[in-house]
Parts: sequence; structure tokens; C-alpha cells
Amino acid sequence: MLNKFLEYLQFEKRYSPHTVTSYKKDLEDFSHFYLKTESSEDISKADKKIIRNFIVELSENNISKRSINRKLSSLRSFYHFLLKIGEIAVSPTESISSLKFYAEKQIPMSKEEMQVLEDRGFEEAYDILDKCIIEVLYQTGIRKAEFCGLIFENVNLGSNELKIIGKGNKERYIPIAEELANLLRSYLEIRKPLEEHKSYFFVNKKGKKLNEKFVYVVVNKYLSLITSKQKKSPHILRHSFATHVLDNGAEISKVKKILGHSSLASTQVYTNANIEQLKKVFNQAHPRASKKEEL
Repeated sequence: MLNKFLEYLQFEKRYSPHTVTSYKKDLEDFSHFYLKTESSEDISKADKKIIRNFIVELSENNISKRSINRKLSSLRSFYHFLLKIGEIAVSPTESISSLKFYAEKQIPMSKEEMQVLEDRGFEEAYDILDKCIIEVLYQTGIRKAEFCGLIFENVNLGSNELKIIGKGNKERYIPIAEELANLLRSYLEIRKPLEEHKSYFFVNKKGKKLNEKFVYVVVNKYLSLITSKQKKSPHILRHSFATHVLDNGAEISKVKKILGHSSLASTQVYTNANIEQLKKVFNQAHPRASKKEEL
């Protein structure tokens, strides 16, 4: 039944291979727990008590609440699928709530920090691939998985745009500046992919498709040169991109489209990143605020 569910995600829901793999891992973790406690591999027979015991064990093993909620979400999707095809009458995840937690505030890089990196970060031991990783992620806001999976034919340096295949295999087009296009042209001069990896635009020095861990290491390395902030990941560059273009007056609906968000609520997170600036604007512009200052 698990294989049927994964095929459903892949072919009907058209989820990316990365997403399908995540669902598979979460469900396999639960299957191992179910086998250990119930001596059975048929997780379609699980009840609410088993699900709760699974959550308790994860908590006792110091698994983060965020990760537990993700696994619970995967289980909800699996049992919803079983309901849909008539395998079960009631989902064992029904009425089981996600764990509450306060998400750690992610602070984007400042414009000044990114300028310092542009001016000084690549002067020594210059590596054009490293610079491509930083600049493409920061100037386009794409996800690291989208970066690694970027297909050669989807990079149009004639019209200066990228065709990105995002979550759910949804396509979107992102314009790039001429300076970034020139950087990519320079990269093409040293790009030497192996035959089986030639469809990917970015490859490592061995000619193979980049993996996400490599991209994370490169980003962390260079951001460590310019900041002491705790979060120094590819997602912070995406966060920084969104925050900076919104600060500069970009319409939130257009930023939503560029980021590939399915809902405006996901994009609105980035409008809260500069609340102090918003307060300053309010104090300067709002008539009541101005009146208060005069008193």
C-alpha cells in the first residue's frame, strides 16, 4: 500500500522526487516503529493510540517538534489516501493535533552584508562556481533543490531568464540581471559535465550534478565571512532576496510568483522581517503619529 501511495504522489499529485523521498522516509520510520511495537508491517491497521505512541517516542528521542509535525503530516496524507481509495473508514490521525512550537526567527542578511560579500568575498581563492551559487540564490530567490536541478535548456541567456521547475512540478519564469547573465556565461567557459550529467546546468569539478549538501556548505562558508548570525543557509539567501525586493517596493503578488509560493500567506512572512523600518515609516507618515510627536 505504501508503494501505491508513493506512486499517487509522483504521478497524480506530481510531487518532486525530493518530496516523494521525504514522504517515504517518514512513513518508513513509522513502519519500523509499528513493526517493533505491533509485530506487523501493515500500517493501514494502525489506530490513534499507536500514532500517539509514535509521537511520544519521537519526543523522547529529542526529535524536534518541527520534524515530528512533518512526520505527522505525512501520516495524515497517507491515511487520507487510504480513505480516498476505500481501504479504511476512519483515519487514525483524526483529531490528533500538531505540536505547538515557536518557530526560530530567521534573520536575513542585510543589504550591506551582501554588498561586502560581493566586494570582498571572492577576492582570494576565487571559484566561479561558488560565486554562481551565492549570486543565483540571492538574486533569484530559488530554492537549493531548484538550483541543483536546474536544467541546461532552461537557462536562457539570450532573454536573461530562468525556467524553474518548482514544487509539484509547477513551472515559473524568473528574470535575471545582465550582470548575473554575464557571470553564468563565464561559468559556461569552465563547465565540463560528464555525459550522463550534461543536462544539468551546474556541475561540480568532477562533472557531476551538484548535491544540496555541497550547496549548503558553500553558502555557509561565504556567509560566515560576513556575519555572525546563526542561520547561514541557502534558505537565508532566499529569505534575504524576498525581504530586500519587498523593501525596495516590489509588489508582494509578483514576489509570490517569483518565489513559487502557492499562497500569499507564505510570502507575507517576509513583510514582517523589517518591522522597525515599518514603525519608522509610520511615525514619519501617519498624521496621528506626527501629531503625537508634536505634543
